[in-house]
Amino acid sequence: MLRTIVVGSCVSVQGTFVAQLDSERIVVRVDGRLYAGRAVTRS
Repeated sequence: MLRTIVVGSCVSVQGTFVAQLDSERIVVRVDGRLYAGRAVTRS
């Protein structure tokens, strides 16, 4: 499943969901790299 996260104050990354780290942060994979950040809420 594709998920979008925010890394820092202005960088967004969209990738395949990998794991839930805590109540706010998730990990996504993009081209073999892992990125952790806050999930963008659906509206």
